[in-house]
Amino acid sequence: MKKFAISLLTVCLLMAFSPFATSASTIAPKAVAAETPAAPPSTQALNDRLVAIKTMDKSNLSGSERKALRQEKREIKRTINKSAGISNGGIYLSAGAVILIVILIIVLL
Repeated sequence: MKKFAISLLTVCLLMAFSPFATSASTIAPKAVAAETPAAPPSTQALNDRLVAIKTMDKSNLSGSERKALRQEKREIKRTINKSAGISNGGIYLSAGAVILIVILIIVLL
């Protein structure tokens, strides 16, 4: 019995250091191309700019210009997501923490 308790404790401690993400939001982000036509003009202009960046020929741009385009694209996506109320937050739980919570629930009941 002592070996079982030690191995169970070892497994719990090892699993405590392997976190996995559980998304808090169940809303899937909207695709840029699938935006509804009833979008506000500012959102529509941002979507048009995103499409223009995606269709742009980037082979003749320098590295700093590509970096500026990437940053602009990220900022536009953040602005669109913020206006739509979409967040990328989540709750992070490790497997060891989940096991400890389950064990505590079993012991307390």
